[in-house]
Amino acid sequence: MWLIRAPLRHIRSALRSWRKRRFAYERLVTARVYTGSLLHNYREFGRICAPRRVAPVLKSNGYGHGRVEVARVLDGQRPPFFVVDGYFEALVLRNEGIRSPILVMGYAATENILQCRLPDVSFCISDARQLEELARRLRHRMAFHLKVDTGMHRHGVPAGSLEHALAVAARCGAMRLVGICSHFADASNEQYTRDQVQRWNHVAALARQAVPSLRYLHVAATAGTVWNDDVQANMVRLGTGLYGIDSYPGRQLHLRPALDVVTRIGAVKRVEAGAKIGYGLTHTADRPTQLALVPTGYHSCVDARLANRGAFTVRGVRCPIVGRVSMNTTTIDVSAVPDPRRGEQVVVMSAEKDAVNSVAAIASLCGATPYHVLAAISPMLQRVVV
Repeated sequence: MWLIRAPLRHIRSALRSWRKRRFAYERLVTARVYTGSLLHNYREFGRICAPRRVAPVLKSNGYGHGRVEVARVLDGQRPPFFVVDGYFEALVLRNEGIRSPILVMGYAATENILQCRLPDVSFCISDARQLEELARRLRHRMAFHLKVDTGMHRHGVPAGSLEHALAVAARCGAMRLVGICSHFADASNEQYTRDQVQRWNHVAALARQAVPSLRYLHVAATAGTVWNDDVQANMVRLGTGLYGIDSYPGRQLHLRPALDVVTRIGAVKRVEAGAKIGYGLTHTADRPTQLALVPTGYHSCVDARLANRGAFTVRGVRCPIVGRVSMNTTTIDVSAVPDPRRGEQVVVMSAEKDAVNSVAAIASLCGATPYHVLAAISPMLQRVVV
């Protein structure tokens, strides 16, 4: 089988290279993904979580960074597995030559699971009825993780039903249970999480006793790693922390944001005091103003809530967004930039932690979280790994 797949990979790669040359054009907006930052963050959590292993989470297009691009950076680090949300993501990664094991942790249709023949792809079962259906219908050997609800009350079989669920899985000779998992509802809520940890540890002990061959026990995501010393587990699932954003408030980790978004000035124009700018006339110039038109908007990566509040940077200078953010255009005030010119670089989203347009700053202005900002970056934008 490998002899068949290998030439196909080479042919696919050659065709892509030909297409790039044949239809080459210069992209107007680019998301740059920083290899050094991804590796640094992955190793930093590997250090603080040791001896637990770290599974990178690639859902939501790698939190906006590009699932394939991030997987290529980390594939050589030999992660225990990549975590994705859906079966489609597993198909994409395998099609792109990613070899590390993959865990599909979100809901997957039973028919997709039964038809899956991808190598080293396992599925997470979080519903008792689906577990029973799979146990009846599964005919080929497959690996699964079982998710248990320990207090988030979203996905997972009830903790009180664990013994029954394990018995159902055990009766199916084709079902290989390799992992048990759960999820913290709010790792920063100390009392609630302590109760959840207690329930989880009981689940983990029961599962280990019933299934001695279990390989993976995991409950903590990025914020939940603060509970490592209390939790019976040998894995953590690293989401936002991998991309340089710690979701546990107040903790000081040496993380590096792993992405910025850059474009260019499309046009420069001068307006006089009193000029009204953009759809809805929501901004009025209070002085003669130099405006720059930037060819990106809310369709790709600029949150509409940044209208008249956010800013981009040009040559490191803060340039406020004026007027509404349009679908494909954003207008900024470049009066503070000496002789601004068409074609020069604009940083829409910065990889600098303290920048006015960092992911954290944008999230704060929008009343959102960094998750929302990153996941909203259009998958159509080119990701360039640097």
